[in-house]
Amino acid sequence: MSSADGAHSQEWPCHIPFAMMTIKELLDRYNAIARQSGEPVPLSAFQFPAEETSRLFTALDEDYHISRFLHFTSAEGEQFTIAGERVTHVRIDPAISSLL
Repeated sequence: MSSADGAHSQEWPCHIPFAMMTIKELLDRYNAIARQSGEPVPLSAFQFPAEETSRLFTALDEDYHISRFLHFTSAEGEQFTIAGERVTHVRIDPAISSLL
């Protein structure tokens, strides 16, 4: 079945409204990318459009209850501006599940 049939694929369709993404949905995507929990992953691996990546992670970084679980770093790779900082990777602390 295709996504047009209503089935969900493992890839994120371009029409998902990122502003409406839940923490659980983001964490599920992160866990699908990371080889092990708590590992830094490239922001580009989320395969969101660049502007949406910046918007989504900036919004999360500006939320006090969520930001303490997000750890951004800059290494080799595609750079994104998150809350005014140029970063390439994010590590999501597994303790974020306490918010779910």
